[in-house]
Order: sequence, then structure tokens, then C-alpha cells
Amino acid sequence: MGVSSEPGQKGVSWSNIAVGGIMNMVTTLGQPLEVLKTQMAANRSQSMWNACKTVWGRGGVAGFYQGLIPWAWIEASTKGAVLVFTASEVETATLAAGINPALAGLLGGMTGGVAQAYATMGFTTCMKTAEITRAKTAATGVKPPSTWAVFGDIYRREGLAGVNKGVNAVAVRQCTNWGSRMGFARLAEDSIRKIRGKGEADKLGALDKILASSIGGALATWNQPIEVIRVEMQSMAKGTANANRPAKLTILNTLNFIYKENGLKGLYRGVTPRIGLGIWQTICMVSFADYVKAW
Repeated sequence: MGVSSEPGQKGVSWSNIAVGGIMNMVTTLGQPLEVLKTQMAANRSQSMWNACKTVWGRGGVAGFYQGLIPWAWIEASTKGAVLVFTASEVETATLAAGINPALAGLLGGMTGGVAQAYATMGFTTCMKTAEITRAKTAATGVKPPSTWAVFGDIYRREGLAGVNKGVNAVAVRQCTNWGSRMGFARLAEDSIRKIRGKGEADKLGALDKILASSIGGALATWNQPIEVIRVEMQSMAKGTANANRPAKLTILNTLNFIYKENGLKGLYRGVTPRIGLGIWQTICMVSFADYVKAW
């Protein structure tokens, strides 16, 4: 993830801040998958087709880009910088200590994921989810409030806690997300090297790195339940009026609520678009970021 292949590299790579911010902005091209994933996680009775129709009904093509501006852009540029910088420094240090690349990637990704969650992602993820899941008012002829109006309303009612709602779930998600993505991607790279008969110092070709990142991104979606929990905690969908829904949500009582309402299947709603999104994000933030950092 933008880490030099030389384990003995010294010093802090401040350029990783720029690399992370730029490369994570590229990942926002996958916003339609983000919207679909969030729509299905918040409305767990919807099929993929029904979710597509619902999103399309919110404004056609533009509906698939809800939450992109400004929240997804703010989130991407800031969390990418924190993620790549933190993960790269941890990965470089652990490689220098003699830890194998897969474990180094796991530790780097976990640390970077937690850092980005608490540093930048709490309020941006909350607001992006609120924008995507807020109740549709077009049928009543009432113009929906702007994203800034939604932000202001939440802040007035609940303060910083309100706009950071679900941040602990975000931290768990990001820790497991990027730990898995980087760990699995580095493990796949190591396996591909062995298959190709290459040593640890030998560089992989672009297609091999993309394949490794695709494997890492797909396998990392094992933690979809925490993503569904995170969406439920931050959602403004009409389903949140359910009388059985806890008034004060925590990770555990939200898990229990979703399981009682929708079973195990409900905890994996939206996993299909998330697989596509995870592959795209991992290719950008692991494979492409390696090349950009080297350049």
C-alpha cells in the first residue's frame, strides 16, 4: 500500500498523505455501488432490482450519486490520506522487523483503518448515509432538505455525538476492512510470486497486482454484518421507526435487532455490490497506490 519494497527504508514518507488523498478520491467513481450497498443494508427487505428501482426513482442517474458531494469527497480525501500514511508507516516498520508481508499488511491495514475512522470518517460517513437513506418526500411534493440542512438539523438536536453517530461501528468496520483487504492482498501477492517462481524482491506485473488486490477486496467482505449494523445506526430510512428498534443504539443491540427482524440473511444484505466496491477500492488503494508511491 504505497510502501517501499525495501524493508530497511528509513524516515517518514510524508508523500503518502498526498498519495492516499488522491487515490481515495479515485475510489469515489464507485459511488453507485456505495449507494446500492447502503440502500439494501438500510432496507433489508429489498432485492437488488428493487433497490436499483428505488435509487433510480430518487432522480435517475443522479440518484446513484447521492452523498457524493460533498460528503463522499470530504470523506475520501481525508480518510485516504490518514489510511495510506498510517498503514504505510506501520507496514514498513513491521517489514523491517522481519514480519512476513501478509501479517505486515494486516497490521498496517488494521491500524490505518482505526485511525481513519476516528480521525475523519465519523461525521462524513454518518452524513453520507443520512443523505442516501433519508425518507423520500417527492411523492408529497415537498422538496427534500439539502445535505447541509440535514447536517445542521442533526447538529442542533444531538451535537457532535449526533454527527458522529455509529463511529465505533465505523472503526470496527474499517479495522477489519483494511486489515483484511491489505492482509489478503499481500498474501495473494506472495502466493502469485511462488506460482510465478519469483523471489520476495521480484516485482509483480500490473495484472498480477490487480488480481491480488481483487482477491483481497472480495474476501474482505466477510465482515458485511458490521457494515449493515453501521448503516442501521446511521440510517434515516423510514424503517427506523420500527417499534422494536432500540431507542439508543449500540453495536450489540443493533446486531440483535437486525437478527431478530431479518435473520442471518439480513446481516448480509448489500454484500453483492459491496464485493464490487471492495475490489475497486482495494485495486486503487493497494495496487495503484504502490505504483504512485514508487513514482
